[in-house]
Amino acid sequence: MFDTATTALLRAALDEVCESVSHREIGTRTHVAAKMLEAATRGELSPDGLRQVGREALSRAPTMWR
Repeated sequence: MFDTATTALLRAALDEVCESVSHREIGTRTHVAAKMLEAATRGELSPDGLRQVGREALSRAPTMWR
């Protein structure tokens, strides 16, 4: 579990990375969120680092999710 500040950071980074992804594309958003959570669990808690992880996950999301 993350504290409130970290949760807010993760949410903001996810929203920024997925701003061009429809909210109906749940699979893509879930994939990106999962990768960002994995990174945060490993200790990556900088906004820039989380956004980079999210962008990489978005670019590697299976095409059926985009």
